[in-house]
Amino acid sequence: MNSQNSNPEYCSRINRVMDYIEANLAETHTLEELASVANFSKFHFHRIFTAMTGETPFQFLTRLRIEKAAGLLISNRSMTIGEVAFQCGFSAPALFSRTFNQYFGVSPTVWRCNNGTPDDKREQTVSNLKKADSNQGQTNRNKREVNEEVSMYFCHETKTFKWRTTMKLNKSMEVKQLPKMTVAYVRHTGPYQGDSNLFQRLIGELCTWAGPRGLLQSDDTGIMIFYHDDPKVTEQDRLRISVSIKVPEDTRVDGKIGKMEIAAGTYAVGRFEVESQEFGEAWDWLYGTWLPQSGYQPDDGPCFEVYPEEPKAGEKIKVDICVPVKPI
Repeated sequence: MNSQNSNPEYCSRINRVMDYIEANLAETHTLEELASVANFSKFHFHRIFTAMTGETPFQFLTRLRIEKAAGLLISNRSMTIGEVAFQCGFSAPALFSRTFNQYFGVSPTVWRCNNGTPDDKREQTVSNLKKADSNQGQTNRNKREVNEEVSMYFCHETKTFKWRTTMKLNKSMEVKQLPKMTVAYVRHTGPYQGDSNLFQRLIGELCTWAGPRGLLQSDDTGIMIFYHDDPKVTEQDRLRISVSIKVPEDTRVDGKIGKMEIAAGTYAVGRFEVESQEFGEAWDWLYGTWLPQSGYQPDDGPCFEVYPEEPKAGEKIKVDICVPVKPI
């Protein structure tokens, strides 16, 4: 869905349905229920959703379920195939395996054994997922793990666990509780990596809306970017990001501006100072080096970046990468 060209009211309603589906992936949904969330007639909702997103509501639901499962198979190896299936909303392991194979071209077992690396069949059937460099990425991660040290300590001042690392981009790592948040957002669906003009436009749209409403005056206000999909799993044209700011819970939104609740939870928060081309390296280090040595694993919930201050010309960008975690 291209938010730049869509009717603002329709865009808002479809975003609301997508948020609802994502927050309730394991639940059984009806067309009437989803139409009610969008405040559209059930006779028109299906056609509107499909026309605006390129997928039917239940294609979207199935895709998110199967992509979540693909991540869980790699990140949480203590879960059985059946447990992954049920957690992601599939009624039976056989249905899950069949759907997974149709989408990725391999069984869940093969996917897990290969660490998500595509085989020839998947390379042919889902070539636009562009995972051909997975083996090289894993090799690079293994090299980093040998050369980079990660040691944990308890900070009595902040009452949180922190880590000392030798990763050149990382300035601090800690695991802490983040409170429930309400955020207003502008959403984009499609490719985004390396597109600085896109991010500037989305931030401009959000700030143009928020400024006159006095929502940019708080010391706690900073740009947040939520990543709803894994770019190594989801097709580029389906990737969703939400450029956001914290707002009071009762803030009214409309048109292109949506609103979502982020549940309180335990997050790994890494402060990095990066050049524009180093974001991927920071994310890969957090997932490939820090997480395996931390005693934690990814939990359900969106990952996001927080920009504590406006980047200054000629200086590195300060960013907090926030990933929901739970003990292994």
